[in-house]
Amino acid sequence: MIAIMRYIVIGAGAVGGTIGGRLFQAGHEVLLVARGAHRDALARDGLRLLTPEAEHRLDVPVADGPVRLRDDDVLVLAVKSQDTVAALEPWPRHAPVVCAQNGVANERMALRRFERVYGMCVWLPALHLEPGTVAAYGAPKSGLLQVGRYPGGTDELSERFAADLSASGFLGLAVPDVMRWKYAKLVGNLGNAYDALCGDWTGSDPVMERVFAEGRAVLDAAGIAYASMEEERGRRGDQVEPRPVGGAGRGGGSSWQSLARSSGSIETDYLNGEIVLLGRELGVPTPANEVLQREAGRFAREHLPPGSMPPQELAALVDAALVDAALAGTASA
Repeated sequence: MIAIMRYIVIGAGAVGGTIGGRLFQAGHEVLLVARGAHRDALARDGLRLLTPEAEHRLDVPVADGPVRLRDDDVLVLAVKSQDTVAALEPWPRHAPVVCAQNGVANERMALRRFERVYGMCVWLPALHLEPGTVAAYGAPKSGLLQVGRYPGGTDELSERFAADLSASGFLGLAVPDVMRWKYAKLVGNLGNAYDALCGDWTGSDPVMERVFAEGRAVLDAAGIAYASMEEERGRRGDQVEPRPVGGAGRGGGSSWQSLARSSGSIETDYLNGEIVLLGRELGVPTPANEVLQREAGRFAREHLPPGSMPPQELAALVDAALVDAALAGTASA
């Protein structure tokens, strides 16, 4: 029986900082792993965790790289997908790894290197732009976190982790079909690139209607199961609602934050790019997602600010891609 676990959170940004901070607040043993100015601020001043109800200063232990592992350690990977391999490479491979990340490729990448891998479907509105500071906007629970063994099933560790999360201000659930939930989250995350390029979008935007339709079409063609939006809303209920922190709302999603920090990379290859990859394998056109993948990557490489592309410009690019895809289909018929 697992009596106690130490949670080593690799990547103490918006998601990792919130998970690690809340677990630490509840009395669990936590080690945050961070780099650069963020690591320095955490080591000097502790984690400044902002929530709708209060500001917390938490003296969570922090490291800038691998430490000697104990038998009770769990690695919680919370870096962006493009950093997964590099983040895992230095760590001993006998430890269990929980992928608390967007996208669906991380678990398979981890399983090449680690025997025990778990997926976590993360619904957690949070922001990290300033070193040492994380803002968590969810209330009354900070997030909905569903965890399960990869590729499927639950076990004692996933059930214990879910219970610890539930006792730490989250709605934590151990689920046997975690990837079905992660594929549903992938469809929702196809809008992250639009948010990063153009800012917030409305539910009636034609570009996003096309992007989501392509995503669902590709997953259906591949025979990949994914939860419905109704299931997701029903599971989250009114337990996780974004609320202002310090009188201000959240600036933008995870891809928006990558551009705002001018990090030079963005996770779109593992979101829209996942749909593009499957579409190419299956012969299903995905021109709208290709445009979002390409333009978000360009914005990251050129260090362009988030929200600086006019929606009309993006719509024109997508329209041109649709025409090209139609012509290509006619030529190959």
